Amino acid sequence: MTSKKLNMNLPSADDLFENVAGKDVFDIERAIPIPINKLFEFPDHPFKVKEDEEMRRMAETVKESGILQPLIVRQREDGNYEIISGHRRKMASKIAGLEEVPCIVRNLTRDEAIVEMVDSNMQREKILPSERAFAYKMKIDALKNQGKRNDLTSAQLVHKLEKKTAREKVGEEMGESRENIRRYVRLTELIPELLELVDEERIAFTPAVDLSYLKEDEQYIIHNIYLRDERTPNVSQARYLKVLSQENKLTTDKIEEILEKEKANQIEKLKLNRERIDSVLPSYIKTENQAEDFIIQCIKEHNAREEKKRALAR
Repeated sequence: MTSKKLNMNLPSADDLFENVAGKDVFDIERAIPIPINKLFEFPDHPFKVKEDEEMRRMAETVKESGILQPLIVRQREDGNYEIISGHRRKMASKIAGLEEVPCIVRNLTRDEAIVEMVDSNMQREKILPSERAFAYKMKIDALKNQGKRNDLTSAQLVHKLEKKTAREKVGEEMGESRENIRRYVRLTELIPELLELVDEERIAFTPAVDLSYLKEDEQYIIHNIYLRDERTPNVSQARYLKVLSQENKLTTDKIEEILEKEKANQIEKLKLNRERIDSVLPSYIKTENQAEDFIIQCIKEHNAREEKKRALAR
């Protein structure tokens, strides 16, 4: 019997490892070592990277175990790289004394890189209002730019914006209402000094949004009053300031008069240094609620010991 060879049109070994563009699939997401001195921050990167106690602990981990998750970068025209995801890992590596770190290089346009940079960094546990505000604004602007491109197919455009505004799309992806996205973006109109007070929770979010409608010189008057008296406006005061500003009736004397009225947030409160607390908390505590519960439990145990001492001394 003559054997017949079946022609199953199986791909060659080379074909198995090529994508539709003819590129080796292993080259797409392969991490390569890149010298730290060739890595630069993403332009206008909104997320703050501080050399605080948490960063020093991260550096110790890097020193012991290395970088477990590669940085995401894109190459610049000068041959260096800008970081899309991994600004904190880069600083920790530098503190730990590493000369190079593993990176995945992606070929992205600036707008594509902005979207990925925002999405990857928004996964962090702690995000300041200022970081959220500028990140949302950057992503909205990038999506708008992508929507204006004329080198996309109609199917790509429908998929990209799905007939929704960029603000609506960002809201859906971030779990925020369209209105809340708008209010966060308004914070980018605050002077840096007032925005820092928002990050420090000395000005609440809602009054901060209203203050963003004040003219720059009016905002500086608000800040100067804070430096002098540690007074900041509450919701109703901020709303009134906004109305007067829009009517061009807001003067320095009027601002002074409005902020002189005593309110709840001017009652002196216990202020705790979060960095000092974080430096002594057990490593398994990750959230604000866990930290609060732990501190309260420690205080209760301390009070119980003191009560027992007093009872024994009677």
